[in-house]
Amino acid sequence: MADEVKLHGNGLSPFSCRVVWALKLKGIPYEFVQENLPHKSALLLHYNPVYETIPVLVHAGNPICDSMIILHYIDETWPENPLLPSDPFQRAAARFWIKFIEDKIPVLRGMLVVEGEEDREKVRKASLEVLQTLEEQAFGDKKFFGGDEINMVDLAYGILARWLPVFQEVVGIKLYEPDTFPRFHAWAENFRQAAVIRDNLPDHAQMVPLFKIRREYLLQTARK
Repeated sequence: MADEVKLHGNGLSPFSCRVVWALKLKGIPYEFVQENLPHKSALLLHYNPVYETIPVLVHAGNPICDSMIILHYIDETWPENPLLPSDPFQRAAARFWIKFIEDKIPVLRGMLVVEGEEDREKVRKASLEVLQTLEEQAFGDKKFFGGDEINMVDLAYGILARWLPVFQEVVGIKLYEPDTFPRFHAWAENFRQAAVIRDNLPDHAQMVPLFKIRREYLLQTARK
């Protein structure tokens, strides 16, 4: 079909889930193609030969790569239910906070590959600094970044709502309690409970053992 939409991704990936949430919020029909990351399909490598990563959105035969680039593409191609504010200043602020979390994701993902108390403490401190900045500067009294409705910034920060607690459990690093970051905690609860998000989140209990395997693989790779 000329307007067919396919998403090559993995159900445990926060970056794939970003795109799923955007498609669901827009009401766009699509086919999800599950990728086995250790054994990527020839089609994925064909669509994204530069980085060979997920997610890849294929629309009318054209591949779009990188989760945030895909979200902008979706918002521009299907303008109904916009994911970014119409006001230029608010839109610029949204893009600022999206860039902030994109820059900080390597810090959070670094939790999976720490060994030794000294490295664990460094990662813990760096992660707490990210949360502290967000608590003081980004998360206000609104339900979501966009007010009462989820917008693109919320989708970008979804990794904090579901995957950060999993990383903490897998690695054994405790970053926060609800009362230490109340604004962040309230946002995460609101985000996870929103129907379109709740119905399209990987199960925490299934994620933990799989990310333990992923952590061991990353550690073994790093030791070589």
